[in-house]
Amino acid sequence: MGPYRLIGRLGEGGMGLVYLGRSEAGRTVAVKVVQAEFAANPEFRRRFAREVAAARRVGGAWTADVLDADTDAALPWVATQYIPGPDLTTVVGKDFGPLPEDSVRVLAHRLATALQAVHDAGLIHRDLKPSNVLVTVDGPRVIDFGIARALDTLTGDSLHTRTGMLIGSPGFMSPEQVRGLELTPASDVFCLGAVLVHAATGRLLFGAGESGLNAHLFRVAEEEPDLTGVPESLLDLVRACLSKDPAARPSPREIADATVPESDGEWLPGPVLAQLGRHAARLLDYAPATTPRAPVPTQVDPAPSVPGQFGAPVPATPPPAPPPPAYAPTVPVADPSVPHPRRWWGLTVLALVQLLVLGGQVATSALSNATHDLGLSAGTQQWVFLGSDLAFTGLLLLGGHLADLAGRKRVLVIGLTGYALASAVSGAAADGSMLLVAHAFQGACAGLLTPAALALVSVNFPEPKARGRAFGVYATVAGGGTLLGYLYSAALSEYASWRLFFYAGALLAVLALLGTAKLVHDGPRRAVPRFDLPGVLLGCGAVTALEYGLWNALAPENDDPVLPPLLAGGALLLAFVWRQAKAANPLIPAYVLTDRGRLTALAGLLLAGLATSFLPGLMLWRSIALSPSSSGYDPMDIALAVLPVPVAALIGATQISARLLHRVAPRILAATGLTLGAAGLVILSMLDAMNSHPGRTALPATVVMGLGLGLALVPLYAVATDGVATADAGGGAAAAVTLATLGSSLGWTVFTTVRASTTASHLEDSLSSSSDPSVLSQVKEGVIPTVSSLPAAVRPAVTSAIQAGLAQPLYWLAALTFLAALLTGALLRPARPRPVPATPPQRPAGVSYPPHPYA
Repeated sequence: MGPYRLIGRLGEGGMGLVYLGRSEAGRTVAVKVVQAEFAANPEFRRRFAREVAAARRVGGAWTADVLDADTDAALPWVATQYIPGPDLTTVVGKDFGPLPEDSVRVLAHRLATALQAVHDAGLIHRDLKPSNVLVTVDGPRVIDFGIARALDTLTGDSLHTRTGMLIGSPGFMSPEQVRGLELTPASDVFCLGAVLVHAATGRLLFGAGESGLNAHLFRVAEEEPDLTGVPESLLDLVRACLSKDPAARPSPREIADATVPESDGEWLPGPVLAQLGRHAARLLDYAPATTPRAPVPTQVDPAPSVPGQFGAPVPATPPPAPPPPAYAPTVPVADPSVPHPRRWWGLTVLALVQLLVLGGQVATSALSNATHDLGLSAGTQQWVFLGSDLAFTGLLLLGGHLADLAGRKRVLVIGLTGYALASAVSGAAADGSMLLVAHAFQGACAGLLTPAALALVSVNFPEPKARGRAFGVYATVAGGGTLLGYLYSAALSEYASWRLFFYAGALLAVLALLGTAKLVHDGPRRAVPRFDLPGVLLGCGAVTALEYGLWNALAPENDDPVLPPLLAGGALLLAFVWRQAKAANPLIPAYVLTDRGRLTALAGLLLAGLATSFLPGLMLWRSIALSPSSSGYDPMDIALAVLPVPVAALIGATQISARLLHRVAPRILAATGLTLGAAGLVILSMLDAMNSHPGRTALPATVVMGLGLGLALVPLYAVATDGVATADAGGGAAAAVTLATLGSSLGWTVFTTVRASTTASHLEDSLSSSSDPSVLSQVKEGVIPTVSSLPAAVRPAVTSAIQAGLAQPLYWLAALTFLAALLTGALLRPARPRPVPATPPQRPAGVSYPPHPYA
């Protein structure tokens, strides 16, 4: 086989046969030859070649090196370093029994070191078990006879599709492996714990071999392990390795640091070492029974099978075969070269979902026409808007948590189903109550969809270049989707009917649902799906109270409370943050909220949300106050006037920021974009809208603002979600979209409040007591009078006051946006992944391993 002479058959693995081979120079190797069934599959060949290339990167004293391979041969093969020693199953289970405490400690240290080398190469072993640990005089070596990554996606009649096939070994499978979830390096840590229990006690965990397979798998997933017989000094370490929650398990580095051998002496008892020496000597005398080189046609003929096992009497002929060969661990963790083949189509679906959500939340024209046609009272009209807004904002954190527990794709499917039904019922509403309930439910479904969509973007695009492009698309929709939704609502309401707007939303939700089922790929969810009820109640309650207080501040004439809900929301928010730092399974893990770069990105999204709130103000400016005629501009004119914002945002996000994100520091892109946004707001505040068409007047400002928005949002969203574990992506995404939404609400409140107070102040200074007092009272109540409907004598004063009232809040928002530019420019850094402490933290007496930082 290639340059190697096959001189003995050693065993059979998941992909093919394993042979003992020797090179012309006399080096002994293990050769794994792929079965013809798999070799005929092009997809398998491609993945096998990539797996071998990845396995070559593994290096370390306690793993087996990949020496040679030919992945293009008729039957692909790979040659690895041969390890002259029995496996741990033979040593413990057949010949010598459980190992002493010192030997188990050395075993733990060296296996953890081997796993660290495997994980550093971007791999997961996935089948760590005693038979894949070879015992030598120097120490243990990790090998792998498990099923390679190349088998993961075979279809048709391949072995992978046969009923009952289980990837893994009973007794040495993690709970997430039993549940069929995507694996992380923490799965290997669980298996390491099971190997240590076997080495120390001779037992298999969770009744493996003593009960049926289904009962065993249930115990792995649900029951606590029996650690009777494990040495006291290793008990806490092993218990931590066997935690059901992958996030609570220590890393291989932590295990290695906690089990450093006390001396450099022999690591095994004398009788075991003596037997290992005799075993290695037999290898030196081994020679094949026949001298001709075995031919290898389209199928490999089995080489002479050589009997003789470790610890058994040695027959005269044929010579004894050494134990199984070493084969490098398999299964890449998240190999950037193996992206999901349809992830870009999936991104299109996710962009549609986000656009659908934003369009439904700013359906101003459609809802205004609906409330008028259905004859709703002023109070009911307010709750139609408010109910949907509170449901949407208040459930964002819940949506992120459910995405982590149940799966992001599943939450997306559930949310789209509910959204389609709610939109259809809104279109068919016969009275105000029906519209109120349906639209509020639509907002709740939107609250589930938004964090799930952002989390899926983050999970599916981990590599830098593709991540920049993906977040360029997402940022375009997040920044300009509100205006596109307004345009969509205005067009259907003006040229068709408000009912058609809701029916069209239902149809788009169904299309997005079909696309999600077919094209969207999800990553692993939390292996221990424990619902953080206190965290959800505190977080959702805080956000709902803050949003309600900000909403009430928009209409002070209604005498609705403002300060009490804001104070209550602030108190609940502090309690929520405290709870997340202490909870075992938090909605948002502590490391998400403690990284400086990620915190800066979240603060940037909050302040960027302030900047985007000028959009409704601009629409209000054009549609009501400064219209040169009493008829004013219709909604379509307003939407078209601000259309340059999403167009410029598209260019800034996809053509500039996305292309530079992996080359330029995120802080430079974010600070530049936010500075442009502030400049656009200043330009907009200085325009004289009385003398020209709105679109031509506002064009420079809207282009600059849109360009800056697209530049800034890409790095802000990317850094806010970067470094978050896949199983926590929903919580991280929920934090980002919640702060962005609250920032937008806060900005709109600032705009409205400052506009009303500034306009009223100017009118009090310019209007005489003999003037119509109704104008001043309207302004104080937040109503902007149409200039053309006023008496000619007061028009100049009112025009000047309104112009000042609309310009002043834009100055405020520009200042806040520039503050965000300074903040991100100074502090924004790429977020770090979950940290591992360099030195073990202080621990109680008797505990021989450093506690996991987020256990």
